[in-house]
Amino acid sequence: MMNRVLELLRQPFAPLLPWLGLTLGLLWLMLWVHQAGVVEAETERARLEQEWMSARQVLAHHREAKKAKQDLSQVWAVLPAERDFAPLALGISEEAKRDRVTLPALSYKTEPTPVSHTSKGLLQGSMTGRYEDLRRFIYDLETAEELLFIEDLELSRGGGPQDQNLTFNIKIATYLRAETAKPVAQETGS
Repeated sequence: MMNRVLELLRQPFAPLLPWLGLTLGLLWLMLWVHQAGVVEAETERARLEQEWMSARQVLAHHREAKKAKQDLSQVWAVLPAERDFAPLALGISEEAKRDRVTLPALSYKTEPTPVSHTSKGLLQGSMTGRYEDLRRFIYDLETAEELLFIEDLELSRGGGPQDQNLTFNIKIATYLRAETAKPVAQETGS
């Protein structure tokens, strides 16, 4: 083996061998630095970027949930309580009188809803009056502070040419909140 190395050193390219060794050493060092430093740093950067994107999504979902919770609280505050349903029916009858509309028998009942702690209140009956008065009464219902929805409005009979009164069957709905609990959980300081 020693003879072979001596013979190699006698060759005309022998002065280039140290430079070749230095070049190969530097190449190996560059590959090691690339693998150990750059590739690991890029992997770490990609991992951190993915964590950052996940954190932004969680923050966005949190903000949306907080906004939805605020919206739900506002709607919840507007809903009449179940105990206020009968006075609401009385208030609608009083409004009809002020608008010169006759509501002889307004019946009311409640139905369960799929949303916890709420029920649907239905008011229905016939109303009679002149067109202008009925229109004003319907407008007053639609612009009331309470959430009232006219689910059905059907002309049951119109007056003759001399009779200006119209009679409609009306079905009004509202949603009622239970007295005992709120569907919105209390904030936990997040």
